[in-house]
Amino acid sequence: MARIAGVNIPTGKRVPIALTYIHGIGPSVAMAIVSSLNIDPSRRINQLSDEEVLAIREYIDANLTVEGDLRREVQMNVKRMMDIGSYRGLRHRRGLPVRGQRTHTNARTRKGPAKAIAGKKK
Repeated sequence: MARIAGVNIPTGKRVPIALTYIHGIGPSVAMAIVSSLNIDPSRRINQLSDEEVLAIREYIDANLTVEGDLRREVQMNVKRMMDIGSYRGLRHRRGLPVRGQRTHTNARTRKGPAKAIAGKKK
């Protein structure tokens, strides 16, 4: 099992697909990594030599922000928005949708389960 950026990469998968298991690397970035290192995209991780795995690891370390650093950066950006009191920060603070979705109906993922309102007493 190859280990890149602190993540165990599945060995039986094709190289571009396996690289997407790393947080911060999607399909297009994975293809860019493979093409820049001249690795055949149809090869599997277990078919790569140790030098090729090391080249992938060094490329990611040198050129990309992934895993813990990326998560920390995103958290800091959200915290900054909350601290300065921007509209997006207020939405984050209240646990409401941030990107303009409607909240009259739906938005249950951000708002949590529906809370019952007491009916009219007779």
